Amino acid sequence: MITRRTALTGLGLASASLVVRPARAEPRRLRIGLQKNGVFLIAKTRRALEERFAADGVAVEWLEFTFGPPLMEALNVGAIDIGTTGDAPPIFAQAARGRFVYAATYPASGAAILVPKDSELKTVVDLKGKRIAIPKGSSAHNVAAILIEQSGLAFDDVTAAYLPPADGQAAFARGAVDAWAVWDPFYAIAEDQFGARVLSSSVDAGPQRSFTLANRGFATEHPELLKAAIDEIARVGEWADAHPADVATLFAEATKTPLSAQRRAVERTGFKVAPVTTEIAAGQQANADRFHRLGLIPNPVVVADAVWTSGA
Repeated sequence: MITRRTALTGLGLASASLVVRPARAEPRRLRIGLQKNGVFLIAKTRRALEERFAADGVAVEWLEFTFGPPLMEALNVGAIDIGTTGDAPPIFAQAARGRFVYAATYPASGAAILVPKDSELKTVVDLKGKRIAIPKGSSAHNVAAILIEQSGLAFDDVTAAYLPPADGQAAFARGAVDAWAVWDPFYAIAEDQFGARVLSSSVDAGPQRSFTLANRGFATEHPELLKAAIDEIARVGEWADAHPADVATLFAEATKTPLSAQRRAVERTGFKVAPVTTEIAAGQQANADRFHRLGLIPNPVVVADAVWTSGA
């Protein structure tokens, strides 16, 4: 028998099921982490994203990082929404259960193992037993690991002095290390300022990638905003590939570094933004497997688990 109480209860449940949840509001700001190179610096300097999102009322906030690992920490805790690094930082972050996704990719800056101009070291094999400055968890860390293994040495055959770029540069300049693994523009500046000589470079290591990364929660909640940001950065990349001289000037002015060094750095890279394909994810997986094999990350990771697909 249907009583008044059960009728009212049923009505209440039916009403509850018909409640329309409000749409999730878009954020009023987009927080972007960058380093002083690459397509993100071009986008920042040209105010491309600010102009793209002005009509939507979304303010763009740029936060600068010296290299990838601290940027990944900020991404993980939600201090930034998107950011860009080389290939190694997201591998270390994923091994530490970081909350991020790979959202897009573009060519990495040039990187190399450098030695002083008067060094007796001639090849990578000569690094055995030597001290090499490496920014830990950076793209240069990966390039150094590849080049050392290609030479026939084990990574443990060299002594890694884990120093961030500025400290590595200082150690290299005063002769406290025998070699330095680093990326552009530090690489080009070292050639200009110190006459640094290249033992081997990322050209020898094979194609390297940089990545646009997003906080996982942000990517899940705001896929359209993320896709729009990537589309705009891709347009910036197309402009940059067509205007290398302008890019070098832009970088020199933005970083207060010699134009000659930035011209060399721009010649060694590209800016075309692309999706993270199965092939690119496989290449990144090979990098991750290398780090695990060398004992540099504590557990294996599956790169494909962190590839963003909502923008497809």
